[in-house]
Amino acid sequence: MNYIKHLNAVFQKFYADKRLNTTHVSLYMALFQFWNLNRFREEFYIDRQEVMELSKIGSTATYHRCLKQMDSWNYLKYFPSHNPYKGSKIKLFNFGTTSEQVVNEFETSNEQALIRNTNINKQIENIIKTKLPKNEFEVIDFFKKKKWPENEAKKFYNHYQGIGWKIGGKIKIEDWHATASNWMLKANEFETAVAVPQKKDNLRTNKNKDYGQPL
Repeated sequence: MNYIKHLNAVFQKFYADKRLNTTHVSLYMALFQFWNLNRFREEFYIDRQEVMELSKIGSTATYHRCLKQMDSWNYLKYFPSHNPYKGSKIKLFNFGTTSEQVVNEFETSNEQALIRNTNINKQIENIIKTKLPKNEFEVIDFFKKKKWPENEAKKFYNHYQGIGWKIGGKIKIEDWHATASNWMLKANEFETAVAVPQKKDNLRTNKNKDYGQPL
Protein backbone atom coordinates (compact mmCIF):
# COMPACT_ATOMS: atom_id res chain seq x y z
CA MET A 1 0.00 0.00 0.00
CA ASN A 2 1.63 3.22 -1.19
CA TYR A 3 -0.30 5.87 0.72
CA ILE A 4 1.35 8.76 -1.17
CA LYS A 5 0.05 7.51 -4.54
CA HIS A 6 -3.29 6.80 -2.91
CA LEU A 7 -3.69 10.33 -1.53
CA ASN A 8 -2.60 11.90 -4.82
CA ALA A 9 -5.25 9.89 -6.64
CA VAL A 10 -7.89 10.68 -4.02
CA PHE A 11 -7.29 14.42 -4.21
CA GLN A 12 -7.56 14.28 -7.98
CA LYS A 13 -10.95 12.63 -7.54
CA PHE A 14 -11.92 15.27 -4.98
CA TYR A 15 -10.98 18.03 -7.41
CA ALA A 16 -13.09 16.58 -10.21
CA ASP A 17 -16.10 15.61 -8.10
CA LYS A 18 -18.40 18.63 -7.78
CA ARG A 19 -20.75 16.78 -5.42
CA LEU A 20 -18.26 16.97 -2.55
CA ASN A 21 -17.96 19.72 0.01
CA THR A 22 -15.48 20.36 2.81
CA THR A 23 -17.34 18.06 5.20
CA HIS A 24 -16.92 15.08 2.85
CA VAL A 25 -13.20 15.77 2.49
CA SER A 26 -12.70 16.21 6.23
CA LEU A 27 -14.59 12.99 6.97
CA TYR A 28 -12.59 11.02 4.43
CA MET A 29 -9.28 12.26 5.80
CA ALA A 30 -10.33 11.32 9.34
CA LEU A 31 -11.25 7.84 8.13
CA PHE A 32 -7.93 7.62 6.30
CA GLN A 33 -6.09 8.36 9.55
CA PHE A 34 -7.97 5.53 11.31
CA TRP A 35 -7.17 3.28 8.32
CA ASN A 36 -3.53 4.21 8.80
CA LEU A 37 -3.71 3.40 12.51
CA ASN A 38 -5.17 0.01 11.60
CA ARG A 39 -2.21 -0.60 9.25
CA PHE A 40 -4.34 -0.34 6.11
CA ARG A 41 -6.41 -3.42 6.77
CA GLU A 42 -9.04 -4.28 4.21
CA GLU A 43 -11.79 -3.52 6.74
CA PHE A 44 -11.63 -1.83 10.14
CA TYR A 45 -13.99 -0.73 12.89
CA ILE A 46 -14.59 2.88 13.88
CA ASP A 47 -16.10 4.79 16.78
CA ARG A 48 -18.52 7.49 15.64
CA GLN A 49 -17.61 9.98 18.37
CA GLU A 50 -13.88 9.69 17.67
CA VAL A 51 -14.37 10.13 13.92
CA MET A 52 -16.64 13.15 14.44
CA GLU A 53 -14.13 14.79 16.78
CA LEU A 54 -11.23 14.23 14.39
CA SER A 55 -13.19 15.43 11.32
CA LYS A 56 -14.70 18.37 13.26
CA ILE A 57 -18.26 17.36 12.36
CA GLY A 58 -20.67 18.53 15.05
CA SER A 59 -23.92 17.04 13.78
CA THR A 60 -24.70 13.32 13.89
CA ALA A 61 -27.12 13.73 10.99
CA THR A 62 -24.44 15.39 8.85
CA TYR A 63 -21.98 12.65 9.75
CA HIS A 64 -24.31 9.84 8.68
CA ARG A 65 -25.43 11.68 5.54
CA CYS A 66 -21.87 12.27 4.32
CA LEU A 67 -20.84 8.71 5.16
CA LYS A 68 -23.73 7.23 3.18
CA GLN A 69 -23.09 9.58 0.26
CA MET A 70 -19.42 8.64 0.05
CA ASP A 71 -20.48 5.01 0.10
CA SER A 72 -22.89 5.53 -2.80
CA TRP A 73 -20.21 7.52 -4.69
CA ASN A 74 -17.76 4.61 -4.36
CA TYR A 75 -15.18 6.27 -2.15
CA LEU A 76 -15.66 3.63 0.54
CA LYS A 77 -17.93 0.89 1.83
CA TYR A 78 -19.91 1.60 4.98
CA PHE A 79 -21.23 -1.28 7.09
CA PRO A 80 -23.34 0.30 9.85
CA SER A 81 -23.62 -1.40 13.21
CA HIS A 82 -26.79 -1.32 15.28
CA ASN A 83 -24.97 -2.78 18.26
CA PRO A 84 -24.05 0.00 20.77
CA TYR A 85 -21.07 -2.05 21.96
CA LYS A 86 -19.65 -2.64 18.49
CA GLY A 87 -18.59 0.09 16.09
CA SER A 88 -19.47 0.32 12.43
CA LYS A 89 -17.13 -1.17 9.84
CA ILE A 90 -15.42 0.74 7.02
CA LYS A 91 -13.62 -0.38 3.88
CA LEU A 92 -11.57 2.20 1.98
CA PHE A 93 -10.63 1.49 -1.62
CA ASN A 94 -7.04 1.75 -2.77
CA PHE A 95 -6.92 4.45 -5.47
CA GLY A 96 -3.13 4.28 -5.74
CA THR A 97 -3.28 1.45 -8.31
CA THR A 98 -5.59 0.62 -11.17
CA SER A 99 -6.57 -2.94 -10.31
CA GLU A 100 -5.36 -3.99 -6.88
CA GLN A 101 -7.56 -3.77 -3.83
CA VAL A 102 -6.33 -3.18 -0.32
CA VAL A 103 -4.75 -6.26 1.27
CA ASN A 104 -3.94 -6.86 4.86
CA GLU A 105 -0.22 -6.20 4.86
CA PHE A 106 2.28 -3.81 6.30
CA GLU A 107 5.05 -2.53 4.04
CA THR A 108 7.95 -0.26 4.91
CA SER A 109 9.80 2.03 2.53
CA ASN A 110 11.35 5.47 2.43
CA GLU A 111 8.05 6.89 1.20
CA GLN A 112 5.94 5.43 3.98
CA ALA A 113 5.58 6.70 7.52
CA LEU A 114 3.15 4.27 9.11
CA ILE A 115 2.54 4.54 12.82
CA ARG A 116 4.13 1.63 14.70
CA ASN A 117 2.05 1.29 17.80
CA THR A 118 -0.34 -1.47 18.77
CA ASN A 119 -2.23 0.74 21.19
CA ILE A 120 -4.48 2.41 18.62
CA ASN A 121 -6.78 4.05 21.14
CA LYS A 122 -3.80 5.77 22.77
CA GLN A 123 -2.72 7.24 19.43
CA ILE A 124 -6.22 8.49 18.67
CA GLU A 125 -6.42 10.14 22.08
CA ASN A 126 -3.14 11.95 21.47
CA ILE A 127 -4.34 13.19 18.07
CA ILE A 128 -7.61 14.58 19.36
CA LYS A 129 -6.19 16.02 22.58
CA THR A 130 -5.26 19.69 22.29
CA LYS A 131 -2.58 20.90 24.70
CA LEU A 132 -2.89 24.64 24.14
CA PRO A 133 -5.43 26.83 22.32
CA LYS A 134 -4.45 28.25 18.95
CA ASN A 135 -5.79 31.70 19.77
CA GLU A 136 -8.25 33.67 21.89
CA PHE A 137 -11.17 32.86 19.57
CA GLU A 138 -10.79 29.13 20.22
CA VAL A 139 -11.06 29.79 23.96
CA ILE A 140 -14.12 31.99 23.49
CA ASP A 141 -15.78 29.30 21.39
CA PHE A 142 -15.10 26.68 24.08
CA PHE A 143 -16.55 28.89 26.83
CA LYS A 144 -19.65 29.65 24.73
CA LYS A 145 -20.26 25.93 24.26
CA LYS A 146 -20.19 25.63 28.03
CA LYS A 147 -22.64 28.57 28.22
CA TRP A 148 -20.13 30.95 29.74
CA PRO A 149 -19.80 34.64 28.76
CA GLU A 150 -17.15 35.84 26.36
CA ASN A 151 -15.65 38.14 28.99
CA GLU A 152 -14.85 35.17 31.23
CA ALA A 153 -13.11 33.44 28.33
CA LYS A 154 -10.96 36.52 27.77
CA LYS A 155 -10.04 36.60 31.47
CA PHE A 156 -8.96 32.97 31.28
CA TYR A 157 -6.97 33.45 28.08
CA ASN A 158 -5.22 36.64 29.21
CA HIS A 159 -4.34 35.13 32.59
CA TYR A 160 -2.64 32.00 31.26
CA GLN A 161 -1.20 33.73 28.20
CA GLY A 162 0.51 36.14 30.58
CA ILE A 163 2.13 33.38 32.64
CA GLY A 164 3.18 31.20 29.71
CA TRP A 165 0.39 28.63 30.09
CA LYS A 166 1.75 27.22 33.33
CA ILE A 167 -0.04 26.24 36.50
CA GLY A 168 1.47 27.99 39.48
CA GLY A 169 4.09 29.45 37.17
CA LYS A 170 5.94 26.11 37.06
CA ILE A 171 3.89 23.22 35.66
CA LYS A 172 3.11 23.31 31.94
CA ILE A 173 -0.54 22.83 31.03
CA GLU A 174 -1.11 19.48 29.31
CA ASP A 175 -4.80 19.95 28.45
CA TRP A 176 -6.20 23.46 28.39
CA HIS A 177 -9.78 22.19 28.16
CA ALA A 178 -9.43 20.62 31.60
CA THR A 179 -7.79 23.79 32.96
CA ALA A 180 -10.63 25.91 31.57
CA SER A 181 -13.22 23.59 33.15
CA ASN A 182 -11.49 23.98 36.53
CA TRP A 183 -11.51 27.75 36.01
CA MET A 184 -15.30 27.64 35.54
CA LEU A 185 -15.78 25.51 38.66
CA LYS A 186 -13.74 27.91 40.77
CA ALA A 187 -15.61 30.88 39.33
CA ASN A 188 -18.91 29.22 40.29
CA GLU A 189 -17.66 28.59 43.83
CA PHE A 190 -16.57 32.23 44.14
CA GLU A 191 -19.94 33.53 42.94
CA THR A 192 -21.75 31.24 45.36
CA ALA A 193 -19.63 32.46 48.26
CA VAL A 194 -20.31 36.09 47.38
CA ALA A 195 -24.03 35.44 46.99
CA VAL A 196 -24.39 34.04 50.54
CA PRO A 197 -25.42 36.98 52.79
CA GLN A 198 -23.41 37.48 55.94
CA LYS A 199 -25.34 37.02 59.16
CA LYS A 200 -25.89 40.15 61.11
CA ASP A 201 -24.04 40.25 64.43
CA ASN A 202 -26.51 41.82 66.84
CA LEU A 203 -23.91 41.90 69.62
CA ARG A 204 -21.91 44.54 67.78
CA THR A 205 -23.06 48.15 67.66
CA ASN A 206 -21.61 51.45 66.63
CA LYS A 207 -23.70 53.41 69.15
CA ASN A 208 -22.07 54.70 72.32
CA LYS A 209 -24.32 53.58 75.18
CA ASP A 210 -24.22 54.59 78.81
CA TYR A 211 -24.42 51.34 80.73
CA GLY A 212 -24.54 53.26 84.06
CA GLN A 213 -28.19 54.14 83.49
CA PRO A 214 -30.85 51.78 84.89
CA LEU A 215 -32.90 49.72 82.42
